[in-house]
Amino acid sequence: QVQLVESGGGSVQAGGSLRLSCVVSGYTSSRGSMGWFRQPPGDEREEEREGVATIDSYGTTSYRDSVKGRFTISKDTATNTLYLQMNNLKPEDSAMYYCAADPYILFATTMRTSRAINHWGQGTLVTVSS
Repeated sequence: QVQLVESGGGSVQAGGSLRLSCVVSGYTSSRGSMGWFRQPPGDEREEEREGVATIDSYGTTSYRDSVKGRFTISKDTATNTLYLQMNNLKPEDSAMYYCAADPYILFATTMRTSRAINHWGQGTLVTVSS
């Protein structure tokens, strides 16, 4: 059974940084793609989540335009952990952040815009105050 467990969310002021982590079990991160998605708190519809940053098994990454230059996605295949380093946070980055994985989506660009992803974590809340 695949499990994705996020951590690292919290409350910060604008300009601050956070590092999200996602520990994955029951899934080999060397296959398919993984990524971070977000949506406003209280809205749990999977199809409304927006792709923030994704990475595939080739190491290719894809970022949402609004986070380019501020966020960095990485993964540690030895520990099956996915990370999202978020710098220079803005109030509009406030959201529930979800870790996602899919062994059948081969490319990061496809993953970031996909509306159907196989595995999701429970989410971690990020709040950025001005």
